[in-house]
Amino acid sequence: MKNKSYIGISLVILVFGIIFIPEIVKRYQNSEIVKSDRLNRPLPAQKKSGLVDMGDAPSFSLTTQDNQTLNNTDLLGKVYVLEFFFSTCPTICPIMNENMKIIEKKFSDNKDFAIVSITINPKYDTPEVLKSHAEHLGITSKNWYFLTGTQDYIHALAKRFNLYVDENKEAAGGFEHSGLFALIDKEGKIRCRTDKFGNPILYYSGLNYLDEDGFEEDAFGEFKPGIDNIIEDIEKLLNE
Repeated sequence: MKNKSYIGISLVILVFGIIFIPEIVKRYQNSEIVKSDRLNRPLPAQKKSGLVDMGDAPSFSLTTQDNQTLNNTDLLGKVYVLEFFFSTCPTICPIMNENMKIIEKKFSDNKDFAIVSITINPKYDTPEVLKSHAEHLGITSKNWYFLTGTQDYIHALAKRFNLYVDENKEAAGGFEHSGLFALIDKEGKIRCRTDKFGNPILYYSGLNYLDEDGFEEDAFGEFKPGIDNIIEDIEKLLNE
């Protein structure tokens, strides 16, 4: 019985070798054996502007400084820049505010452009506080929306954007967040340029610490294209 079992196993191995080994050799000769789905996966698409399409931005529904509901679908047809901030931030937010004002001034007359600033401290930043904050900054544009809601909702939204926010009582102002701006096109898709290696940068620095290549350092010491770059890319998207 054992001999018959060995003979049966040997026949199976022989048949396998006859059928499959030539195909394996062929694939090896054509270098196909080292390819994988990950390596064959295409890079994100680039449209005529040359900017990378990173897919749909997360949806949201929040309350403006005028106590009106604003959904992401309300912004379809507009190019907009989105940030997370809080009005009492004593560190990077004042820098982000000034840089965002530069962007706003550049496109203030364009009805197809908007800015979305979402507070990460909504318990304090009520619509009334945000309206006062906008007035303090000298913002007169109707297309700059300061948004609030519940903290859990907003922090979960930031996570879906893959933008860092966190409550930290030991941090200045009680919260931490990145100094990054997201750029979103008229179709509601996140768009960006690529770095010198051809990789999508995803987001732009809202700060103004320049390295030798003109890139800006974000809150975590990483250098990303900044204000001049995002202005160039906004113009490209408005013309798409």
